Amino acid sequence: MHMLPRVDDPALLVGTDTLDDAAVYRLSDDIALVQTVDFFTPVVDDPYDFGRIAAANAFSDIYAMGGRPLTALNIVSFPSGTLPLEVLGRILQGGAESARLAGATIVGGHTIDDPEPKYGLAVTGVVTPGAEMTNAAVHPGDLLVLTKPLGTGVVSTAIKQGRASQEAIAAATESMAALNRVPSEVARAHGLHAMTDVTGFGLLGHLGEMARASGVSLELWYDCLPLLPQVEELVREGVCPGGTRRNLDFIDAWTSFATEVEEWQRLIMADAQTSGGLILASPPGVVAQVVRDLEALHVPAAAIVGRAKEPEGYLLYVFREAPEPTSISRP
Repeated sequence: MHMLPRVDDPALLVGTDTLDDAAVYRLSDDIALVQTVDFFTPVVDDPYDFGRIAAANAFSDIYAMGGRPLTALNIVSFPSGTLPLEVLGRILQGGAESARLAGATIVGGHTIDDPEPKYGLAVTGVVTPGAEMTNAAVHPGDLLVLTKPLGTGVVSTAIKQGRASQEAIAAATESMAALNRVPSEVARAHGLHAMTDVTGFGLLGHLGEMARASGVSLELWYDCLPLLPQVEELVREGVCPGGTRRNLDFIDAWTSFATEVEEWQRLIMADAQTSGGLILASPPGVVAQVVRDLEALHVPAAAIVGRAKEPEGYLLYVFREAPEPTSISRP
């Protein structure tokens, strides 16, 4: 991002400086646009599920800013000479279903011929100026709540290698296809100010962005993390995406790991996620109700996995267990 020209526009409320999930641009005192774009290659075999997942992933950036998606444009690369158009139709149908659940309208798009299929959305949403959530608003004492299990990168790699169990495939597919609409609404209802989604940089990468932008240090507790089925087994057997290993190398300079946190556990925390959950930064006084609300609304996970503290030598401190009292990890 440092190579991009700096934008000097007072209407740009959130740009690239804080490494947030989407841009926020004020139109008036009452309304601001939230804009994002995301697309990628298939992570599952079923075209319809791929469409659902890719669309949910794009909408997630809007939800992470506290916004509400309004419209979307399809972005498609497709090998028309090697795959039947019925496959493309199923991908678009899956994306349309996610848009329906999001309450958004797909208004068009663009397609190019490409040897490898790719699909995603450019999404426009809205938020009230001043109500947007950013990476830069975490306060010391806030607790970190994760709303989906980790491990989609590992499971997607295992699918390609024919090593994923049906249980793991089904759980990963439904987790990735689930919208982050509900946890975003819960965060807004409780007046939270900081939130991000967990995607390609992995949990550690996105937490590092939050810590840097907010001027805090963050603790993370491995034993509190929700994981997809088979993930620990697969990683211990050497199944790991290349992007996950690069993530772990990238965060090394500003992360302190406790000695009991093993290499395979570090890889899980760095796993490059597709359509992962949200991390909500919640004041301690409301976190118990936030978790209860998430559970009552059946989000994929509602786990307190860490906390923010005054800045120290590292951005991230990773421990195996939550500190005493143990109730901090589960209200």
